[in-house]
Amino acid sequence: MHDIKAVRADPATFDTALARRAMPPVAAEAIRLDDLRVEATRLVQAAQTTRNELSRQIGAAMKAGDTATAERLKAEVKAAMDAAASATPDVHEAARDALLATLPNRLDDEVPDGPDETANVVLHTHGAPRNYPFTPRQHFELGEALGLMDFATAAKLAGARFTVLRGALARLERALGQWMITLHAEEHGYTEATVPYLVNDATMYGTGQLPKFGEDLFRTTDDRWLIPTAEVPLTNFVRGEILAEAALPIRLTALTPCFRSEAGSAGRDTRGMLRQHQFSKVELVSITAPTESAGEHERMTRCAERVLTDLGLTWRRVLLSAGDTGFGAAKTYDLEVWLPGQGAWREISSCSNCRDFQARRMDARFRSAGGKGTEFVHTLNGSGVAVGRALIAVMETHQDEGGGVTVPDVLRPWMGGMERIAPPG
Repeated sequence: MHDIKAVRADPATFDTALARRAMPPVAAEAIRLDDLRVEATRLVQAAQTTRNELSRQIGAAMKAGDTATAERLKAEVKAAMDAAASATPDVHEAARDALLATLPNRLDDEVPDGPDETANVVLHTHGAPRNYPFTPRQHFELGEALGLMDFATAAKLAGARFTVLRGALARLERALGQWMITLHAEEHGYTEATVPYLVNDATMYGTGQLPKFGEDLFRTTDDRWLIPTAEVPLTNFVRGEILAEAALPIRLTALTPCFRSEAGSAGRDTRGMLRQHQFSKVELVSITAPTESAGEHERMTRCAERVLTDLGLTWRRVLLSAGDTGFGAAKTYDLEVWLPGQGAWREISSCSNCRDFQARRMDARFRSAGGKGTEFVHTLNGSGVAVGRALIAVMETHQDEGGGVTVPDVLRPWMGGMERIAPPG
């Protein structure tokens, strides 16, 4: 959400910032709607002033027995109040806010210009793609050959973009989630939380999923929404709150299922587990003071990178371009892993600094020590990481010629000491 005061102060700069996201200018329309609100508010206040003044005159006329004057003054009061009733400043304010609510966050100056992922910038690569003495398989080829990844049963149960895992693969997925959230809670200082998987409109609005992305979500018959990520409930912990500066930063993590309709993904990644309607993810959320959010962004990204390094994966950090940065983010790092079966880099984590964009929607503030008034907090979120994609990366990276999968060392305690998932027979 944007501050109308900032739009008014420099409309040209505001429109230029939106142009980086290939959006048309809207500052003039936002200001026009706010002007209507200001004028309507003035009419209401003037009517109330008129009513108060004339009420005193009516009282004096009635006391003097001047009924005609009193009735004339009453008519003037009614006319003023009728004008105030038709002014409806709240309607104009709602129209202004509805427009502002559809506009994406302003981008950080460091975000490179560009229309899409082709303009993203690779900042760092950890490791190099491994050379295999055989042709590496994709995860679904491995999983089906192991007899532990079942798409046919999932389709029978729920339709496309679902997966059934069995046996050691089901345990490996569970191990990944449990290991990751334990790492973030015990070593990285995040407070683990369990959260509702169903949330209301206000919660979805607070983090920017509504109104723009309703078609990408699953809605229940009682007007709740299945969460697309734990970012939604975790960030909304501070909605409507005024925090003490000493309480910041707040760092939260949760392991949850995530539900996405993938409305815009027809025909993309239809094989395997890369793009599912339901998947698990460990989410990281930070609430900070404005001066601390840039440093927190780097810290959060390093926490996610630690996961990939400890799993023995080849990965890289990518700074997203203007055209590839998400709606609510001012700056985003994607972490991509090399999938040898696909022979491609695929995103496994996004870590974003949203600055005060979500905080304005949530009215989440803090009061500095000894300071006057309040400021909006900054919010950040990141995947720490997506469990299903981590499973894919582990399977493809640590496969062997016999069709088995070596279990990374860090996961073996969670797998009962299992070192290898072996093919049947």
